[in-house]
Amino acid sequence: MKILTEISEVLINGDSEKTYELVEEAIKEKNDASDILGNGLLAGMNVISERFKNHEIFLPDVLMSAKCMHKGLELLKPLFVGSMIPSKGKVVIGTVQGDLHDIGKNLVGIMLESAGYEIIDLGRDVPPEKYVEAAIENGAIAIGLSALLTTTMVNMQKVITILEEKGYKDKIKVIIGGAPVSQEFADLIKADAYAYDASSSIDKINELVKN
Repeated sequence: MKILTEISEVLINGDSEKTYELVEEAIKEKNDASDILGNGLLAGMNVISERFKNHEIFLPDVLMSAKCMHKGLELLKPLFVGSMIPSKGKVVIGTVQGDLHDIGKNLVGIMLESAGYEIIDLGRDVPPEKYVEAAIENGAIAIGLSALLTTTMVNMQKVITILEEKGYKDKIKVIIGGAPVSQEFADLIKADAYAYDASSSIDKINELVKN
């Protein structure tokens, strides 16, 4: 559909008003809401994600396109049954206890949400048990842990320990990231995945879901 391609293109260009207008037009033309979401909005965000991962664009570009995404979702949400937009699954995210840095965590949230996941953001300085409680209560498929201080990385291990104690280690996946975090550390604490930046978190979560 030509209009879905146009929606994708204006989202890539970061034009939120035009995105809103085209989504409105697509709805009037009786296009299926799922098609508008998947082949219009999400298709555009997939391009943004790839370009960001390849360092072809920068954070402001991602934020502008994310704004377009949300503009389109304003119109689409009422069209889905029970106002629930189809989701790939719920992901609980937060910055670990003792750490107040949240720029990276916020960006991961934006990227995953734009890729079709439902995000439950617990904020920063989050106690280990709170992640597990939120994940179990909400039926989350994964927990994303962020740390910028080496002194707080130990709290990532605690989240995994609690999941093991409660018998949820195989049901709820754990992905970790942050400047001092590495694949070696992820292996050491038995995390399911390590994301070296926000855009790679999408690939890692997609891989975990597929498996």
